[in-house]
Amino acid sequence: MSHVQRPQVPQQPPRYDQGHNPSFTQAQGTGYDSGYNTGQVYGGAQGGGNRGGIPPQYTPPGSGGSGTGPAPDWRKRIKVGSIVLVVGVLAWGIGTYAWASSQMRNEVDLSKVIERPSEGDCTTYLIVGSDSREGMTAEEKKKLHTGSAEGKRTDSMMILAACSSGNTMVSLPRDSWVTIPNFVGSESGKTFPARGGAKLNAAYAMDGPELLVRTVEYNTGLRIDHYAEIGFAGFANIVDALGGVELNIEKGFKDKKSGADFQAGTQTLNGEQALAFVRTRYAFAESDLARTKNQQKFLSALANQAATPGTILNPFALYPTLGAGLDTLIVDKDMSLYDLGKMFFAMKGISGGDGRSMNMPIAGTAPQGSLKWDMPKVKQLVEQIRNDEKVTVESNR
Repeated sequence: MSHVQRPQVPQQPPRYDQGHNPSFTQAQGTGYDSGYNTGQVYGGAQGGGNRGGIPPQYTPPGSGGSGTGPAPDWRKRIKVGSIVLVVGVLAWGIGTYAWASSQMRNEVDLSKVIERPSEGDCTTYLIVGSDSREGMTAEEKKKLHTGSAEGKRTDSMMILAACSSGNTMVSLPRDSWVTIPNFVGSESGKTFPARGGAKLNAAYAMDGPELLVRTVEYNTGLRIDHYAEIGFAGFANIVDALGGVELNIEKGFKDKKSGADFQAGTQTLNGEQALAFVRTRYAFAESDLARTKNQQKFLSALANQAATPGTILNPFALYPTLGAGLDTLIVDKDMSLYDLGKMFFAMKGISGGDGRSMNMPIAGTAPQGSLKWDMPKVKQLVEQIRNDEKVTVESNR
């Protein structure tokens, strides 16, 4: 019987279905050469010229093609990044608030003030600038023209009423002729009888902030909610930390005692110049009243510059400003950093036209060159503030 030889069937390359690995087939002993080493071309021109023996639909790892994995989910990344940013900002804000609160000197106890008026609808602050030289070196005293007097006295006093109807800042001339009422000593606990006519700044000299608050409340009938006091050094340091405060001086003036030497026009005052500006009194005919107007003007400009996003949101501006002022700022025991912020924004509102500033209405002069208040106008002013009404009372000077 003749031998019949079967025709040989050419061996075909394995199909490269998606996910098929030629090296795996070769490892099973098929004897198939993938062509990676020979440079064999699969499919020729009809196959699209896929060279180098790389099968269709296969992308080597790391080549940057879509075969390396799913595309990045940018929406998820943006969401996670936003959450991290918000958490970071909150942590920074809470940390700053805690640090700043720890720097505040809550030393004035208003619970010691007796026979207080009833509360009104506005939040009232008694803001005091003292001539305290606490912590100042001899060189700083000379530079700032403060002198070297011991103790401290009130150099300026003003009531700030933060109201929904509009904010009002009322300066109290330190030479105001008032009655110092009976009081309980803040340190001794002893009761002292009322004292007849005296200058307003004598109250602070007699028993400090508590008696000053008691005297202001007794003579005005307006309850004081918060107290804030700053000395010479703290005031100058805050101005310098802000990089100076821009102010328009309408008329130039000089004063050897305060060191003031100003030309008319808009200019940026540093700490030394600012202190001279608010302390000058002998360069003016109505010394005390003119000085209180300058104090109001500068404090409004200071608050306007301090209470801005450029300062509050910039840690390089915020921390030096807070550090310069908080350790020398004395406030009442119930005053928080939030209350302090409200006070500054109320002052800023006045400079922006949301409210007004004025001197306490004056009726004339009194003994010792002091100033007598116009009590009918004072009563009307207090009622408008207490009832959160728009202030319409005009100052006489």
